[in-house]
Amino acid sequence: MKKFLKVLVLALVLAFLYFGFTTYPKLDLISGFSAKSVASGHFMDHRSLDLIQKTDNDIHLLDLATNTIDDVGKFATSAVYGLKERKAIYRDGLGALLINDDYDISKPYLLPKRTKLVNNLPFPYGNNEPKDTAFANVDYTKLKKAIDDSFDKNGGKAKRTRAVVVLYKDKLIGEKYDTGFNKDSKILGWSMTKSITSSAFGVLAKQGKIDIYKPAPIKEWQNDERKNITVNDLLHMNSGLEWEENYSTICDATQMLFQSEDMGKVQMDKPAKFKPNTHWYYSSGTTNLLSRILRGQFKTQQEYLDFWYSAVIDKIGMNSMIVEQDMSGTFVGSSYGWATPRDWSKFGLLYLHKGNWNGEQILDESWVKYTATPTNTSEGKYGAQFWLNAGGKFPDVPKDMFYCSGYQGQMVAIIPSLDMVIVRMGVKEEKPGFDFNGFLKGIISSVKK
Repeated sequence: MKKFLKVLVLALVLAFLYFGFTTYPKLDLISGFSAKSVASGHFMDHRSLDLIQKTDNDIHLLDLATNTIDDVGKFATSAVYGLKERKAIYRDGLGALLINDDYDISKPYLLPKRTKLVNNLPFPYGNNEPKDTAFANVDYTKLKKAIDDSFDKNGGKAKRTRAVVVLYKDKLIGEKYDTGFNKDSKILGWSMTKSITSSAFGVLAKQGKIDIYKPAPIKEWQNDERKNITVNDLLHMNSGLEWEENYSTICDATQMLFQSEDMGKVQMDKPAKFKPNTHWYYSSGTTNLLSRILRGQFKTQQEYLDFWYSAVIDKIGMNSMIVEQDMSGTFVGSSYGWATPRDWSKFGLLYLHKGNWNGEQILDESWVKYTATPTNTSEGKYGAQFWLNAGGKFPDVPKDMFYCSGYQGQMVAIIPSLDMVIVRMGVKEEKPGFDFNGFLKGIISSVKK
């Protein structure tokens, strides 16, 4: 018995030490991620805590968190085994904000001024219900099967698709939602928000208010080699700045999203690792730095807040969209854009039509071409805050496809050669979780050229 007890004690000690070395350092990130997820999902999309925990937070380590919601105070808290409690507050018009212990929740804040698009047009150019349209060259039975096959059946969790929207020749030809979601559900686009950030720069460029080929306007870089980094380099993720993006561990990206007060400053403070335009690699910090740079283009915080919506988002009727901020008041342009799947499809339609929205040229055609042109050293995978199929990542999809892409398999696919936009929202990445190539192939093959 004594020997058994010694072995048991040793096992417990080893387990405790293993937890201490592997998991404890992550607790602050886990509880921060969870609190932010709960607050955004509940207050922005009216999801129950049970639904969030079963469909948003049921991923490795995140499922260790214990979460609570205060509907009166409009905040959510999360902790792991009672440790490292984090809090996320909700502010109507701004979304949820993960805060630290020093954040003053009583300080006043500004709200973006929104203009709702009311033109009595059917979706997608208005917010009325779409008109029934039948194309002779669309095999609707095959299309329905391709969409249905992207969803789980009988409560499975292999594919975890939440929504699919298919536009063809400006018409809605396919749409489906998982249980608990519908056309009015706001869904987090994660890194699809990067493409929204890029579009804001596109409007500024069209207005002649920024030259993206000039060095980035950052005074802290003027006395070292970083002074040569241009806005173009940043848009292309080709700045050469040091960065680590690995969501399976503690890294620059996770610390930025779940611990930083000023997310754009995290990348700004990083040293140069390579010369600009020589090494492409993905960096959410770069996009938040771009958002910070964008903020500096305006005289007031109110102008900065309003611009994102008046220039693009509300201009094309994405009235459901909310882009959340960090604690410094800068939009988290890398990750925190929420919108309905239909509204995400509108953004794709804007780029499908080379920046033209129902007759109004919001972005220059040259900007859309720039967006979809491969970045140097990316091997045809990336443009300017958009992903590309130029390198043949999806072998059964036209190579002119470019797309917004987000964590856990969010996608707005834009296929100019087919006059098509395809939106898929879910909580599963690519193979072995979700077969994007097969999904896109199935939808595309339902349309005869």
